[in-house]
Amino acid sequence: MKLELVQMAGRDGDTAYNLQRTLDAIAACSSDTDIVVFPESLITGFPNPQNIARLAEPLAGPSLDAIQQAAREHDLAVVCGLTENDQGRYYNTSVLVTPDGIALSYRKTHLWVGEGEAVLPGDRFSTVEWRGVRIGLLICYDCEFPETARALAELGAELLLITDGNMEPYGHVHRTAVAARAQENQVFAVMVNRVGQGDHGLTFAGGSMVANPFGRVLFEAGTEECRHGLCLDMTGIAAARALYDYHTDRRLNLPGERINHADGRRELLVPEGR
Repeated sequence: MKLELVQMAGRDGDTAYNLQRTLDAIAACSSDTDIVVFPESLITGFPNPQNIARLAEPLAGPSLDAIQQAAREHDLAVVCGLTENDQGRYYNTSVLVTPDGIALSYRKTHLWVGEGEAVLPGDRFSTVEWRGVRIGLLICYDCEFPETARALAELGAELLLITDGNMEPYGHVHRTAVAARAQENQVFAVMVNRVGQGDHGLTFAGGSMVANPFGRVLFEAGTEECRHGLCLDMTGIAAARALYDYHTDRRLNLPGERINHADGRRELLVPEGR
């Protein structure tokens, strides 16, 4: 599977600017790219309680319509994020958009300090198959919890795509976490982070990376804008599990209701009260 990672800066609250840069980046993808991945909440930028009602969009809104059109024109899938408005309820949401529409949407389940003042947490983990690979999405702080990636692995995920908005001085945290999530689930993990300045004096850490099923880092970006393409050999998963298989050998199971949808999506609902 051919991926392109687009590590870029954004403007909080400037959807028009962010969307145009995203569309330009999609147009620059190689003709053989399967998926292009962008940072967390890049389309809208990060909201605050004062501007969230203006910024947030439904998934069937103008920004993701434009992303889908670009995905169709370039025959690839796009992973990007925005602030979602679901009938007046707001979420930090990332989506996998294919030429046929939104194949997967995921609402961030683990909210960073203060984030709950603007958005609600999601209540489920989901996977879907795209071009023969089962994919799951996580967002930023999610990757610091082993249970999130394990939930996706239980749903058959082979590739974890993590949209990130991690800031300094915590850049090293996600380098460790992403590699660990790949290694302990014996899957590929890809994280794409934002760079540059944000509101309230934040400096985003960059360091976008790819880890293989052994937890080895295959690529790591610096702290400036960049894009990087690479092909993942998915047979590496079987190689990682040839001698020992963590999924088979584990003795504790995650709680939650599992749902298999007719369209191929798999979901694990977060137990109420967790």
